[in-house]
Amino acid sequence: MASAPSKLYSDDVSLVVVLLDTNPFFWATSSLPFSQFLSHVFAFLNSILLLNQLNQVVVIATGYNSCDYVYDSSLITNQSSDDGRMPAIYAKLLQNLEDFMIRDDKLGKKEEETKGKIASSLLSGSLSMALCYIQRVFRSGPLHPQPRGSPDGPEQYVAVMNSIFSAQRSMVPIDSCYFGAQNSAFLQQASYITGGVYVKPQHLEGLFQYLVTVFATDLHSRSFLQLPRPAGVDFRASCFCHKTTIDMGFICSVCLSIFCKHHKKCSTCGSVFGQSQPDDTSALDHKRKAPET
Repeated sequence: MASAPSKLYSDDVSLVVVLLDTNPFFWATSSLPFSQFLSHVFAFLNSILLLNQLNQVVVIATGYNSCDYVYDSSLITNQSSDDGRMPAIYAKLLQNLEDFMIRDDKLGKKEEETKGKIASSLLSGSLSMALCYIQRVFRSGPLHPQPRGSPDGPEQYVAVMNSIFSAQRSMVPIDSCYFGAQNSAFLQQASYITGGVYVKPQHLEGLFQYLVTVFATDLHSRSFLQLPRPAGVDFRASCFCHKTTIDMGFICSVCLSIFCKHHKKCSTCGSVFGQSQPDDTSALDHKRKAPET
């Protein structure tokens, strides 16, 4: 399936929505400290704002129990520096981020769902929030900026794919910068289907260079650049019955729901199944269409 084309605009204004993964279970095992990661991200955000005074940056924190807005440059009027080193806006961002992580951690302790395994981040929730924000910007006025948008949680497969296809329909490319040991199938599919860029940095100490040279580029300039391409995209799907990633499965011909074992009836749409052979789920995304809303 060919990736989605990007919208063309007559101006150079960009809206960059950053989904910041704050999952403590991932960062506790990462070779890059979270504080050092944030310093690279802050420098990247500052670069975006310096490229054009009309550029807008929004940061959405993604935890393992919740997600929330922690920064919106359109709401900041004073960008002066208090100590000559760090702008006041980033001090506010850090405070909002700390408050969010405390709230998210309290939710995790209440639910007690993380025993014995690493909890996956709520990618589907933060993606939905980002797309809703972008659509609101599209419809709010004459300026239309150029939108860009831990282990995968198989239980989020349906919600994540719905978000990806919504972004594809709106021609909103999703860029992904991933730090895990293994590639993220969700983010690979998101970037490929929407025409974005997927990068897994090899040298984390040079993260800022990756962010500036790859992700700070506006959509018009990208057509003149040779941006990184993933060597291969994992198109395997997750079954709807057990929420596990499978290579072969049974697909409902009516609603395209996926099951790892044969069922007499589709649990999604209620269609009655006959005897059939399992299909290769890696081809599912080539046959899927964006869901009707």
